[in-house]
Amino acid sequence: MSGFVEPVTLAGDRWVTLEPLTREHVPEIAAAAADGELGQLWFTAAPAPDRVEAWVDARLAAQTPDTGLTLVVRRLDGAFVGSSSYMNVDAPNRRLEIGNTWYVESARRSGVNSETKLLMLGHAFGQLNCVAVEFRTHFFNFGSRAAIEGLGAKLDGVLRSHQILADGSRRDTVVYSILDIEWPAVRSNLKYRLDRNG
Repeated sequence: MSGFVEPVTLAGDRWVTLEPLTREHVPEIAAAAADGELGQLWFTAAPAPDRVEAWVDARLAAQTPDTGLTLVVRRLDGAFVGSSSYMNVDAPNRRLEIGNTWYVESARRSGVNSETKLLMLGHAFGQLNCVAVEFRTHFFNFGSRAAIEGLGAKLDGVLRSHQILADGSRRDTVVYSILDIEWPAVRSNLKYRLDRNG
């Protein structure tokens, strides 16, 4: 099935809008990465200040209707606050992963992630008719694991020694998923969280 994940802009009504990544976003991403903290998170996909262009090029290379789509996350005031991607697209089986998510410090512990995931999951289940949406993270990324579990995703398992990282260490990948039949309850939970947090 061709054209499964077409470029799309998704608009929330409380916190964020999402738009497809382009090379024009490099200066904003570089400014965000320059705070010195993003690149220090060894277990995430956040770009280091000296690797922003390479990060954008890699995400754009993986951005086709059959492979994935990277979205830039903006607050409603237009400020750039992060990025998240549809990836590991399996169109024949109507599955994909939401990953490579990162946010600037000021966006964390706010409604930004909840509304971002509400929009992306809503598009995946509502428009793309997905059967399942996966989330994967490094075993040691405890913050990400807590956030994924907070969405209502269920643990599928751990892929041990799943990837060899740049520093030679091995990544154990924790895999979670949300099924289409679970989406109505997950959606209700996300809306409830947004109602409580702004």
